[in-house]
Amino acid sequence: MKKYLITGLLIWIPLVITLWVLKLIVDALDQTLLLLPREFQTENWLGLHVPGMGVVMTLVIVFATGLLTTNLIGARLVHFWHDILYRIPVVRSIYSSVKQISDTLFSSSGQAFRKALLVRWPHQDMWTIAFLTGRPGGDIVNHLKGDYVGVYVPTTPNPTGGYFVIVARKDVIELDISVDEALKYIISMGVVPPNGKVGGR
Repeated sequence: MKKYLITGLLIWIPLVITLWVLKLIVDALDQTLLLLPREFQTENWLGLHVPGMGVVMTLVIVFATGLLTTNLIGARLVHFWHDILYRIPVVRSIYSSVKQISDTLFSSSGQAFRKALLVRWPHQDMWTIAFLTGRPGGDIVNHLKGDYVGVYVPTTPNPTGGYFVIVARKDVIELDISVDEALKYIISMGVVPPNGKVGGR
């Protein structure tokens, strides 16, 4: 009986958690519909709320925004909009920080979170997986002797929380695995290694 219960749990737990996460995402994106004029909302022209329409609308809005801003007029409008936001004291600091982070993360030429690393953490006799975020800049480099890199050390099993540390490049080992494989390894608390086999078997 114990064997069958465990087998059933192994089937249902990943499925339930996956559906739960997808529902959270869909519900969050469905809030996009609230930003639309009432006549465009599904409740007005269909008489009922259609789950998932927020996902479709979000994709359409993001795609249309990217399409419009790739031409000369769109680029000037974006530049004008940035100038307005940078003139507002509190908004300027928040917006500039978020924009710089998003530009770094999503830039095709950037190296942020493009490489999985092996670093000593939290002390010299222990190792963990981290991700390359870039090279130190500004006044920081004036206080560092040698070649250093910035790395993000995620927590387990929730990799959205973690620590940013600066370590010597000589103390970093680049792993020959993808970022996705490294994340799976972290989230599974080491149960699912990068080679795809469970439990190291």
